Amino acid sequence: MKIKTQLLDLCNLHVNKRIKDYKNEIDLIKESIESNDKVSNEQDDSGNSKLLDDLEKNMNYLGDAQKNKDYLQLIRPNLVSEQVVLGSIVKTDSLSFFIAISIGKIEIETQDYYIISLQSPIGQHVKSKSKGHQFEFNSKRYTITEVL
Repeated sequence: MKIKTQLLDLCNLHVNKRIKDYKNEIDLIKESIESNDKVSNEQDDSGNSKLLDDLEKNMNYLGDAQKNKDYLQLIRPNLVSEQVVLGSIVKTDSLSFFIAISIGKIEIETQDYYIISLQSPIGQHVKSKSKGHQFEFNSKRYTITEVL
């Protein structure tokens, strides 16, 4: 299915960009720590402490992004299921969703899609549902019109 492949490709691009950005940020922080070590005295460790905190945060973000990349590898664009599963396109009477990772709204061929994860609040509402099922989210009622 062409649209699923396009959506999956966008997800992979998004994750790969995040991984690249976090790796670049980690490299910059490491360089800053090394240059601070060369010129700093023992009484001024507060700068390195902040940098080490930033390094740890970025390492965690990188780990999360790599987990998302691995998770995307589980999606099979050609899989057809009547129930909502990972990789499904869920069309409702007002919105369309792609079940993958949490990215948000994107547009492909003049159609808006919300890329969400099964673990997200709305993902939990649509999980294992099929055409004709209704669910309520943020005080709005949706009817699933199609699961691709």
